[in-house]
Amino acid sequence: MRHGKVHRKLNRTAEHRKAMFANMCAALIKHEQIVTTLPKAKELRPIVEKLVTLGKKGGLALRRQAISEMRDKDQVRKLFDTIATRYKDRQGGYTRIIKAGFRYGDNAPMAVIEFVDRDVDAKGKDSGPVLAKEAEAA
Repeated sequence: MRHGKVHRKLNRTAEHRKAMFANMCAALIKHEQIVTTLPKAKELRPIVEKLVTLGKKGGLALRRQAISEMRDKDQVRKLFDTIATRYKDRQGGYTRIIKAGFRYGDNAPMAVIEFVDRDVDAKGKDSGPVLAKEAEAA
């Protein structure tokens, strides 16, 4: 029987799931909006909500706890400095999931998970190849 089993396995081992959600948390905090499958988005939401709550409480021990969860110090810094202050008056519900149709190829249900009052300029920031710096160096 399946009593008490609340989370999805997503056809991954426990280590793979933990690493995947750590990467997805870091990506969501960095870009403030990501596109993923609907089951992954539904599993990611409570993890991110708890991290934002840690950021709102502040403190060194909670910062270290967030680092151990996400493994990205730069995004933990953003979480504690900018995102936590943005949601200081909000009591939960920091993210939203928007259904985004079905993926071509395997027809998987897709979704957009984003922060509620997100910074639209953060999307795509510091991602991809940096060609301008290479041109200046040459």
